Amino acid sequence: MANERKTVIVTDSSCDLSDEQLQRYGIRMISLRVVCQNAEYRDRVDITEEELYALLERELPKTSLPLPEDVTSLYEQIKAEGATDVIHLSISSGLSGTFNMVRMITEEIQGDMRVHMVDSKTLSTGLGMMVLAAARALEDGATPEEAVACALNVRKRQLGMFIIRTLEFLRKGGRIGRVEGVVGSLLNIKPIIYVNDEGVYETLAKARGYRSAVDTMLSEAKRFFGNTRMELSVVHGQARADAEALLERLKSELNVAEGAFVSPVSPVLAIHTGPGLLGVVGNKVDAP
Repeated sequence: MANERKTVIVTDSSCDLSDEQLQRYGIRMISLRVVCQNAEYRDRVDITEEELYALLERELPKTSLPLPEDVTSLYEQIKAEGATDVIHLSISSGLSGTFNMVRMITEEIQGDMRVHMVDSKTLSTGLGMMVLAAARALEDGATPEEAVACALNVRKRQLGMFIIRTLEFLRKGGRIGRVEGVVGSLLNIKPIIYVNDEGVYETLAKARGYRSAVDTMLSEAKRFFGNTRMELSVVHGQARADAEALLERLKSELNVAEGAFVSPVSPVLAIHTGPGLLGVVGNKVDAP
């Protein structure tokens, strides 16, 4: 029976949910890694966002998959706690090898514990809002399968997009995807980048200058969501004041549900975007 099943949600540090949000629902987090010239750090555990931006002034670190032993250790712990099911919501397989690595590891260790692997096809709070949807569904009595369906439904109704000061970090990190070729740096053309249905970056629109790009991102949100009630998050890279101002603009011009929040991007994502990122992630929700 459903009430005999004990389900745990696992995600990774690219979800950009706060520690408080994770703790509220007992969500477990696996850290991706930040690899520097002389050191290696677990994302959000061994390195903070402030430390990462200071590091970017000296070198451009690389990102790497979680340590296999971290994945194995967490899953062995969850199994020892008596979990019957795990819902693992991962950063897009189009942007990271994390999903495939975790799938291979869990296939070997799951035993009687069922692991429901979900490729989010997104990242940041796009992933985070899928995680929250699954967690709330479980809290309301859903089965693991129903909770997974809730998360996938969020992704189908979601638009996640962002603008950055420079494409230098995306290009050097090899995450430029389908964005390359649309930017005229001499003309100060800024792309509004989104995560497409395949889970890779693509250009949604273009604008001249950063401020105009913010306005264009707002216009794209209005075009996608219209008057539909929406859940909303705004993400930023060392730009909290701008993010909070953008949140207020969005709340004044769109039908935003309670619980909208601002979140900094994790160090492992900031490596690819640099300081100054602003992003909007929203999900259409049913009318009350």
